[in-house]
Amino acid sequence: MTETKIDADGLAARLRGALVRPGDPDYDEARNLYNAMIDKRPALIARVADVDDVVAAVSFGRESGLEVAIRGGGHNGAGLASVDGGLVLDLSALNGVKVDPEARTVTIAGGALLRDVDAATGAHGLATPAGIISSTGAGGLMLGGGVGHLTRRAGLSIDNIVGAQVVLADGSVVEADETTHPDLFWAIRGGGGNFGVVASITARLHPVGDVVGGPMFWDLERAGDILRWYREFILDAPEELGGFFAFLSVPPAPPFPDELHLLKVAAVIWCWTGPAEQAAEVLAEARAQPGLLLDGVQPVPFAALQGAFDPVYPAGDQWYWRGDFVTEISDAAIERHQEFATALPTWKSTMHLYPTSGAPQRVGPADTPWAYRDANWAAVFAGVDPDPANAEAIRTWTVDYFEALHPYSAGASYVNFLGEEGQKRVRATYGDNYSRLARIKAQYDPQNLFHVNQNIRPAA
Repeated sequence: MTETKIDADGLAARLRGALVRPGDPDYDEARNLYNAMIDKRPALIARVADVDDVVAAVSFGRESGLEVAIRGGGHNGAGLASVDGGLVLDLSALNGVKVDPEARTVTIAGGALLRDVDAATGAHGLATPAGIISSTGAGGLMLGGGVGHLTRRAGLSIDNIVGAQVVLADGSVVEADETTHPDLFWAIRGGGGNFGVVASITARLHPVGDVVGGPMFWDLERAGDILRWYREFILDAPEELGGFFAFLSVPPAPPFPDELHLLKVAAVIWCWTGPAEQAAEVLAEARAQPGLLLDGVQPVPFAALQGAFDPVYPAGDQWYWRGDFVTEISDAAIERHQEFATALPTWKSTMHLYPTSGAPQRVGPADTPWAYRDANWAAVFAGVDPDPANAEAIRTWTVDYFEALHPYSAGASYVNFLGEEGQKRVRATYGDNYSRLARIKAQYDPQNLFHVNQNIRPAA
């Protein structure tokens, strides 16, 4: 739909924030996404300033028949934070974070980034579970599930959400929690933006000050041995220990020694949140594994560990993602992993296995939409490079890697790791919870206004 067929001036007059249109000097900057492989040209970008602006923009999108996309941090790997020819609700200016240290809760506005959350909560020696790249939008990541350094100890992000303010498709604003709109509250904790624009989230906080964390790198020739050791070790480790396994290339910059730059390695990035004096004992077995090339584990502020990957992965790289849940890592799967680790197509390309054992497994599979509570890892295969000329190479490696390992998976993926993979994969991700989600969708968004996402279609 072209701009001449919609009353853009009418929307602009209703907003306290800015309305960006094609041809405006800041249009290209406003439409750019974290993943530069995605190049979408929305008709309008509403940079909302408050909840009233969200209501106005939602109502305008519905009344105008425009497709509506919700943008928090713009990190969605499939580019679902934007839409060609439609309306983008850009929440980035709605970025406040309010901490209640006595209640140990944080209220996070829809446009806040993880770094905003970590800075505000860290000032009180507290944290809520979330991801590992601090430029990520908190809302989108948390509502999809939320996996990161604190998962084994404190659960998924959705396990810690206690309330949310939601702008519905009809323009009404509701508060959702266990007693008010309980079905909506259940659905958004994993179903994400399918049910409305989540203007704010309130989440539980946990005592987390400085942690003992950082990477350990092993010679890639020992990768099979390290992964066989890791699969047993992390399941039995104290829940205060987070540690995701990765295949990666050593970044060619400090603090890494020159002789390791760009070397392909097997790695674990650790995060110990227990007593600092116990860290050496907990990690002694890891340090004893043969082939250790670098031990970068040290006391650091939690926010520093959360931001450690930011310099490696700034906005503007080409990304192609696939993912799967994993219950067991078999010897046969390890052989396939090794094949693709030795063939990393670019130095930024990687594979991560995020442990989801511990606290997440004490939540029932129907207690939230996250159906795979028995999975022990969420795997992601990510081809990454700044050069568009390498886009096909990273896509091919990612898809081939995923297809080689998918037979060893639990059969579905963490929704935040899904690309444009079709409705069958969306249904598989939610498993037996999909039908309930579809009924709730029919109640709160019967016309499927919010469909620019990993879509849950309204039940007939």
